[in-house]
Order: sequence, then C-alpha cells, then structure tokens
Amino acid sequence: MTGLPYPPAPGPDAPYDEFAYFTENAREAGLPWRGQPTVARHFVEVAPGQSVSALRWGTSPVELVLLHGGGQNAHTWDTVALALDRPLVALDLPGHGHSDWPGQANGLSPDGMADNVAAALVALGTGPRPVVGMSLGGATAIALAARHPHLVARLMLVDITPGVDREKTSDIAAFLSGPETFATFDEILERTIQFNPTRSVASLRRGVLHNAVEREDGTWTWRHQIGRPTAQTGLHVERVEFASQWDDLGEIAVPVMLVRGSRSPVVDDADVAEFTRRRPDDRVVVVEDAGHSIQGDQPLELARLVNTFLDA
Repeated sequence: MTGLPYPPAPGPDAPYDEFAYFTENAREAGLPWRGQPTVARHFVEVAPGQSVSALRWGTSPVELVLLHGGGQNAHTWDTVALALDRPLVALDLPGHGHSDWPGQANGLSPDGMADNVAAALVALGTGPRPVVGMSLGGATAIALAARHPHLVARLMLVDITPGVDREKTSDIAAFLSGPETFATFDEILERTIQFNPTRSVASLRRGVLHNAVEREDGTWTWRHQIGRPTAQTGLHVERVEFASQWDDLGEIAVPVMLVRGSRSPVVDDADVAEFTRRRPDDRVVVVEDAGHSIQGDQPLELARLVNTFLDA
C-alpha cells in the first residue's frame, strides 16, 4: 500500500498527547499514512455535573458509533477508525476514559450506560446510526437499541452476547481487579503485558498511556475503576445481570451481526446457538486468531467486517 511517509512517533519521554500516536497505529497495522486525521475530543453534559466524553473522527456527518468494552476507552478503536477512514464517534462509556462516573446507582449497568450514551448522541446530533459495541459496550448497545431505538440503525456485537458470565470473563476480571495504584509506568505496563501475551509491547504501551494517569505523587492508576467498588458508585460491574438482555436482543427491529473471536472464551457455541435461535436471519462471523478484543488482535479484519455491514 502506498501513502505519505510515516512521521516519527513520540519517544518514551515525550509529554503525553492523545492524538500523537496515530502514526504508530498505522505503521503497526501496515496502513498507508494519509496524514494526521481530524479527531477532536468532545464533552457532553448528560446530567447536572456529569459529562460523557467522545472522540469525533472527521468533520462530515457521523456514519458510525463505536462503544468500547469494560476497562477500556475510546482509543481502543484507533486502528479500526484509521482503517475505516469514515466520519464516526467513539465514546468513552460512563466511568471510563474522560467520562465522569455516573451519579445513579445503576450507572454502570448496561441500561444506565445506554441512557447516558443516548443523551450524548442526541447532543452530538448523530441521529439514527449503526452502532458497534464490544463486550460491555455491546451490552450497552443492546440496551440502547431496546430503550432508544430511534438512535440505532443497525447493530454489530463484538464478542459479546447476553450469555456472558463470570466464568467466561474470569481472566478479564482478574486483570481489572488488580492493584489500584502502581509505583511506576513500567510496573503498570508490565502487568498489562502479562495479561496480553499475544499483543506487541508498542500497542500495549499506547493502550496504557491512553488508559492510565500519573498522580501527583508519581504513582500511576487506571482512569477507570471497573472491577472494584468505588466511593462514587459502590458497584462491581461484573455483578450486573446480562441474561435478561436475551429478550431485548430478540426484539431489536434492525439488523444485528455477531462477531466472535476464535480464541475468546466469552462467546461459546451455546451463545451462538441461542443468538441464531432468536435472530435466525442475522449473521454470525468468526474472526480467526482473535481473542476477546478483536479490535486489538485483528483490527483490519474487523474494519473490513464493519465496512461490509455498513454497505450491505
């Protein structure tokens, strides 16, 4: 593939700039460099004193909405967004990234998140758009389609069904329930590498830079607190009940595609069978050599599937 020369990525000692790493994403994925994309961060007040933050890619009318998984943030989609080269919005779910913690008791449940996401999308003026949701973002997207159907034109679920439970997500929960603080950046990066052995160190370093923050005393902590109760919420997100979403999923009136990672334990054959029983006209696609975070393991294949879904 041809394109502009790749500009240098920031060095390890450079000040953090969330928009400075796109060239590194493109180089690692083998994408042609078309020049720095137009990406802006927006903050939308969804309740008094509470905002949801979003990354707006491009300046044309939004064609797509992306919702990340638990413990992640909008930057998990960077390589996919570069490959798509479409105007889109990637949100930080409540309690993640730059979004505020929700004030209500059910704020970290799919229903509570869906209501806040809906308020943000209305404020951003997206209108009915295709929504891609991964993991907790997929559960949120199901709730969004059920509670606010006027905002969802079609739905792609990335390695998630209402059949998710603690056993299937035990490795994810173990990672998210780790230490609250780390003495150095290298320490928080090393823990991330241990739980993601198939990913490159460069990609994991980017992920940590986007998902962690240095405190005044020099220690590091995650931007999210998923997996631990907090003073703000007192809620463990893994205690949320998802099975009731099967009925919601079956009643969604727009096309739904389920994308499953071949190496992921989160969606199993029984989940696929139940999905197919409830939605016999919709597709299930398996992405080879991908775990739960398909957008990280196989971003170009996921982008291809998104393009096919949007253009169908």
